[in-house]
Amino acid sequence: MSGTKDFSTTRRDLLQAAATAGAATAILGSMGINPALAAEMGRSEKPLKAAFSNAGLQATWCAQGKQAAEFWGKLFNVEVTWFDGQLDAVKQRAAIDNMASQKWDFVAIQAFGIGTLTQPVQKMIDAGTPVIDMDTLIAPLDQINVHSFLAPDNEFMGASVTQALCNAMGGKGKIIMTQGALGHTGAQGRAKGFNSVVKQFPGIEVLDTQPADWDVSKTARLWETYLTKYPQIDAAFFHNDDMALAAANIMKAHNRTNILIGGVDAMPPAIQAVSEGRMYATVRNPSCRIHGGAIVAGVAAVAGGEKSGQGIPKNVVTDGPVVTKANAAGMQWMQDHFLI
Repeated sequence: MSGTKDFSTTRRDLLQAAATAGAATAILGSMGINPALAAEMGRSEKPLKAAFSNAGLQATWCAQGKQAAEFWGKLFNVEVTWFDGQLDAVKQRAAIDNMASQKWDFVAIQAFGIGTLTQPVQKMIDAGTPVIDMDTLIAPLDQINVHSFLAPDNEFMGASVTQALCNAMGGKGKIIMTQGALGHTGAQGRAKGFNSVVKQFPGIEVLDTQPADWDVSKTARLWETYLTKYPQIDAAFFHNDDMALAAANIMKAHNRTNILIGGVDAMPPAIQAVSEGRMYATVRNPSCRIHGGAIVAGVAAVAGGEKSGQGIPKNVVTDGPVVTKANAAGMQWMQDHFLI
């Protein structure tokens, strides 16, 4: 979307010009925020160093999260260093081991799979570094003392889109769920939400629920098989929009565009697809709110002395709405400004 690209370029130029506190205040004013609020927002007086990692920058949700973290980092005087998870648990573990060997003011991590990063994260926590968990559990909250866990209600997201699809199907027909990585607690929640809805519709048959691990190539291969195997598919629920749109391309190539498509994340290409009728619905997993919120939480902990479980809850729910044609344009505007 060219308008978004031009706006992002202008925004990056502004941020590069805002290396000093005074310039950052000017930027807040240019965004329509009262410059007098800059200090109240908790901007760190001294530069802070933060390390971030999410599942893999190949995923558009993760790439947008990186942009949001860097954007809010500039506003709050935080230098963000990125450790890409590469959509691979082993590679992310190596990256986090590297992260844990260095000193940071605070850290924020979205794990590719639960339990894969516990040891290096515990090492950082033991060293006194606040660790903000994003979107999916690093480990159960009663097993690791993260500063806070910022995440949407994944079960709600899975259920809400599935409900929209089932309603559109008239309560009967055949549906497929394409899952993300099975070790990802967000994917687990989305599957639970899906199952909680479809069991209420005895007239709906679930044909398949295989995972595609957030991988668009794997998704395409799965759907080539499905479209050959199943002459009737009425709807499909995908654990993220990247997979949904990859499958939509395969459906189009096979002239099966009658399949109702639901996704998760409400990324700009999916918002456009909903607006144009190529997708039926998606739900916003607020990447900007989660990654930007991790910046705010880290600064509040380090510069403001905010305590885990007291100043900030251990679990912060960061939900976004179901996106349809009615609210798609507003959702796009919110993302353009890294607000949701």
